Amino acid sequence: MRAMADWPTGRTEQVHPLVRRLLAPNPSPFTFTGTQTYLGGTGEVAVIDPGPDLPEHVEAILAATAGARVAAILCTHNHRDHSPASRAVAAATGAPIIGCAPLALADEGPRADAAFDFDYRPDRVLADGEAIEGEGWRIAAVATPGHTSNHLCFALEGTGLLFTGDHVMGWSTTVVAPPDGDMAAYMRSLDLLLARDDKAYLPAHGPAVEKPHSHVRALIAHRRMREKQILARLGEGQGHIQAMVETMYREVDPRLHPAAGRSVLAHLLDLERRGLVTREADRWRLAA
Repeated sequence: MRAMADWPTGRTEQVHPLVRRLLAPNPSPFTFTGTQTYLGGTGEVAVIDPGPDLPEHVEAILAATAGARVAAILCTHNHRDHSPASRAVAAATGAPIIGCAPLALADEGPRADAAFDFDYRPDRVLADGEAIEGEGWRIAAVATPGHTSNHLCFALEGTGLLFTGDHVMGWSTTVVAPPDGDMAAYMRSLDLLLARDDKAYLPAHGPAVEKPHSHVRALIAHRRMREKQILARLGEGQGHIQAMVETMYREVDPRLHPAAGRSVLAHLLDLERRGLVTREADRWRLAA
């Protein structure tokens, strides 16, 4: 697999004999170069994370799958940068929408990722370990809650490839934003990946992860570092999230601080469940 370089939207790139990827034109500080849609298979194709409902992206998917039968449209989760194009692709091809369960939460807090796709309606929800098959391929669901409670990864069996959606990205850490994002679930899902023998990850944002185990270990270490920072701030009497963010993320663009606060909150909620911290109103303290 080639590293991602100067890669335009609307053009497919072969990353494995059975896999091509297609970049949506939705770059942002939170999507990196945009959402990557993967096309698995040859004569029969699975469209994985169809992306945002942008006419030029839908047209590119249809052009890339012309001459093949689209057997399934798979969604890792239903944020607006992942699932909305599923409906247009389904309407054009007749393929079923399969994958994560529908989930839609009203969330007025500052986000560091896309909001939910409220119109997502899958034809079939895959449970952990369930699979779909096409000509020359089999794709199994791997439940990885944390980024969202309904997040799935997809394993292309026999290849060692795992489509990781937003659970593991190739350019940044994953957003874990309450109320649906759950830090404890996210950490368990990272541990789950360590127990697997995948050879490479194909994320929805950023380049392929060629050394998956070392990458996941680094993600776990980063989260544990943030947890230690939070406990240290609390130990110094810094009990408000905004103050912690200003200290811990002082080198980060201040426009991103509200979103960083959601990550701090996710850690605090996990620490609270573990009996390590308490709160009174909006002030947090170390547990006695």
